[in-house]
Amino acid sequence: MIPFDIALLFIGAAFALAMVPGPDNIFVLTQSALHGRVAGLIVTLGLASGLLFHTTAVALGVAVIFQTSQYAFSVLKYVGAAYLLYLAWKSFRASSSQFSSETTPSETAPRLYLRGLIMNITNPKITIFFLAFLPQFVDAKNGPIVGQFYQLGALMVLATLCVFGFVAVAAGSLGAWLKSSPKAQIWINRVSGLVFVSLAAKLALTQK
Repeated sequence: MIPFDIALLFIGAAFALAMVPGPDNIFVLTQSALHGRVAGLIVTLGLASGLLFHTTAVALGVAVIFQTSQYAFSVLKYVGAAYLLYLAWKSFRASSSQFSSETTPSETAPRLYLRGLIMNITNPKITIFFLAFLPQFVDAKNGPIVGQFYQLGALMVLATLCVFGFVAVAAGSLGAWLKSSPKAQIWINRVSGLVFVSLAAKLALTQK
């Protein structure tokens, strides 16, 4: 069991890290602006769920593979970059008519959730970051190591849900304005596409 003082220190660090502008919260912002605050919250759930994957990877030692194997690291990051380029392609092809409802038929809750999940788990840098960050708060004297990792992972998920949820609600307020302006819809889609391309390039060029 993680001691209360350690948990408090960790949750403070987790909130601070979640608030640092990065690919994930930018992703939430663009999706919320495009599809509404509910869509942004669903994407946030997907991203937060992905953190459990990284926690498991660290707890079971899988993260060491990504840290030591250039091939495994490269495969995962290129898969992630390819998925982001696919999202960019969809954004560039989107029309203003797709804003007629809060979430369009092609943007159902499962699709949005999966989008956030894939976005998160295909970023090997998060696994390696967890490998470097989480062990600093783990002590064998406090009980089973794996259990402590999952406790820390749960706190990280909580911080992510709070911070990214706020971003989703704030950015989602743009939705009503976008629905009333077809030209703005087209432009926000183009901007979103450029964001996806830049994120894909950043991920593809990432070094361990």
